[in-house]
Amino acid sequence: MKEFEIRADYTNDTLVVYQAYNKAIAQSALENQKFCAPFSFSRMTWIKPSFLWMMERSNYGQKSNQEYTLAIHIKREAWEKALQKAILTSPEKRVYPDPHSWERDFENAEVYVQWDPERNIKGTKLNYRSIQVGISRLLIKEFNEEWIVKIEDYTPLVKKILSFTKSGDFDKAKKLLPVEKMYPLSDNLARKIGATV
Repeated sequence: MKEFEIRADYTNDTLVVYQAYNKAIAQSALENQKFCAPFSFSRMTWIKPSFLWMMERSNYGQKSNQEYTLAIHIKREAWEKALQKAILTSPEKRVYPDPHSWERDFENAEVYVQWDPERNIKGTKLNYRSIQVGISRLLIKEFNEEWIVKIEDYTPLVKKILSFTKSGDFDKAKKLLPVEKMYPLSDNLARKIGATV
């Protein structure tokens, strides 16, 4: 694996990102196939294409207010539009030779990108990274109304994987993981978000 590359479950038209919510937000989203109250449109929302990174973040749905795992299928063209608008959350020299230009861009950003250590099924940090993308409140309504194709409930799957990991059946757990493969990026887009070219 390259240190900075996007791995995702995707088709020709869509890409899956994960989010974890409480029951009220998740059930409303599943019923309406988009986010509705009590979801907040006034704060940033983070989407993650790595299932195992989401599991690390929500502790397999055991963290408070993160009990439900949603798989959100979004349009690939929308995903790439988001990346095109993205600014890294820190002024990495490999992307921003001039830190002042990063400061200016960061203040006006509509989308943020962060690279975090990827995890394996046991939660161990790996030596390559996983992307998460922050959608600012300026774009959340567009994300909700135009990007989303389908929202699925992965909570039962998460519980099944967790039960296998708790009993030490990691091979059985791995067989249930969504299949993620490297997501292709143009050189320009890769350089913009700090992905390995």
